[in-house]
Amino acid sequence: MIVADIFDKGGIIVWILAGYSVLALTILIERMLRFMFMGSPARNTEQQLTRALREGQAEAIIQSIRGPEGKLLQGIYQAWQEGVSDLNRVAVRIGSMELNNMEKGFRTLGFLGNTAPLLGLLGTIIGMIKAFMVIEQAGGLVDAQALAGGIWEAMLTTGVGLAVAIPVLLLLHILESVTDKRAHSMRNYASLLLEHLGKNQQDGGSDDTEAVHHRNGVVHAV
Repeated sequence: MIVADIFDKGGIIVWILAGYSVLALTILIERMLRFMFMGSPARNTEQQLTRALREGQAEAIIQSIRGPEGKLLQGIYQAWQEGVSDLNRVAVRIGSMELNNMEKGFRTLGFLGNTAPLLGLLGTIIGMIKAFMVIEQAGGLVDAQALAGGIWEAMLTTGVGLAVAIPVLLLLHILESVTDKRAHSMRNYASLLLEHLGKNQQDGGSDDTEAVHHRNGVVHAV
């Protein structure tokens, strides 16, 4: 069976599913390219940052970190230099923005992947209804070969729907896993910096609760 036959036999449902696949493919390519080029910290960056924080020379390291981790650390460090007291809120705001940027299009992909099989099933049900209407009109005297042909044509849309949904949901799961790893990395770096800045505030006269507030808040920051 050639592609033209699929569109001819499947009707409008197959055309809609084709639009699904084009939209999903566009979003997937854009997301993959974004993850490839947004950058990430080097493997030994965390150790270098820890050492730089102890030595009081963390600014250069923070400015060199790439990716959402770097933007988060740079925003927190800048707020600290400006005298902002609630650094946890800064972490929440920047972390949420970076996560939203990474997750753009995920809801659309989820919608396409979850509704494609249902749309295909709808096409199959409509096709089966038409097939049984033909049987009724023929008074039950229907050629078995013709009946089989009508049934497989009706089942075609379900197959197309699954063919669209399975790869979309699989690739969406991969993208979500990558995003979760980056979110965990952001939490680690933010926690490391907030612990150090909280300690500095405590040494400078702040009470213990403020430092603990920063420490606990970073868990929910990103």
